[in-house]
Amino acid sequence: MTGSEESPSFRLAYVPGVTPSKWVRIWDERLPDVPLTLLTVSAAEVLDVLRGSDADAAFVRLPVDGTDLSAIPLYAETTVVVVPNDHVVAAVDEVTAEDLADDVVLHPLDDTLDWERPPGRPAIERPATTADAIELVAAGVGLLVVPQSIARLHHRKDLTYRPVTDAPESRVALSWPEERTTELVEDFIGIVRGRTANSSRGRAQPPAEPNAARSDKGTARRKPAAGKTLGKSPRTGSGTSQGAKGAKGAKGAKRGKPRRRP
Repeated sequence: MTGSEESPSFRLAYVPGVTPSKWVRIWDERLPDVPLTLLTVSAAEVLDVLRGSDADAAFVRLPVDGTDLSAIPLYAETTVVVVPNDHVVAAVDEVTAEDLADDVVLHPLDDTLDWERPPGRPAIERPATTADAIELVAAGVGLLVVPQSIARLHHRKDLTYRPVTDAPESRVALSWPEERTTELVEDFIGIVRGRTANSSRGRAQPPAEPNAARSDKGTARRKPAAGKTLGKSPRTGSGTSQGAKGAKGAKGAKRGKPRRRP
């Protein structure tokens, strides 16, 4: 590497609620010489970050618009409603969208759920962010329906959440610019998909040297020299081993009767 070349690195963006730590840990084990930088980006901005070359790949929430970005769906999240601890919903295990019909349900501008029609009664104004909506729920202004990871991210002691069984799910995917599918991007795809380090898309270990392999193979097939047996004690005289003679002699020895004590 010349002095003008930059050291390899990998920039990974992720939207709030996604926890990339397990994949980052595997990256550090497999590619310790390539630093990985994490960027937390809002769901509304993450695609622009990818297109602007500010990140090599990103964990995003589907759908991904445009044909210039590739995406691998990873998992779907449970959708929950965030309510104050003393709300009637806190007394049940789960609810439906219809159960929220009489409540004001906040719909922030950065909402990632693909609603055909949000449940409940709309608020007078839409909060700018999910964080703002959480504050309004705590103030008793309304309820909020979000992916479960978002509810955990904004956890407060005075709030709780319950699953909404018929709400749309939020799907998380790994995305990257298709024209920049680099070798490092392929490495990270392999990690996310659970490939081993020696898989066809992973970084395989260097193969054994052919000469060494042939040498070992030839050694295994080599015949023992005349008069010698590999792995056995050497024979003498007529071919009976010293150990065998000793065993035979011990077998043929007479055993005397024990003397009685006077």
